[in-house]
Amino acid sequence: MLQNNKGYFLLELLLSLSTMLMICLFLLPLLMEVRDQTSKLEVMRTAQRFMYQELNAKIIDSRSFSNYTLIQNNIEYKIIWTDTNSAGQKEVCVKVEKNSVHPEANVCGVLE
Repeated sequence: MLQNNKGYFLLELLLSLSTMLMICLFLLPLLMEVRDQTSKLEVMRTAQRFMYQELNAKIIDSRSFSNYTLIQNNIEYKIIWTDTNSAGQKEVCVKVEKNSVHPEANVCGVLE
């Protein structure tokens, strides 16, 4: 079977490899962008979860309004309580500072 090939094997091999290279050149940047968006969404989701946990804990347990820092998966989440208006309404914000590994996130919620 190889004797009847007439030399097209090398040409077909080069064509298929160049096609695969072109596909990789288009798909790798998309894959990297999807990975970055996934990490950003994960940080935002965790920050929202911490914010809701803090609001629920304040409503149920009547905890004091104290600022502190949580570390999860080597990401530092800063929980900060602030006054929103003169009526004494409190707001909790969960902040993540931008780093070379993860993006910046800021999630706030009002205690009602």
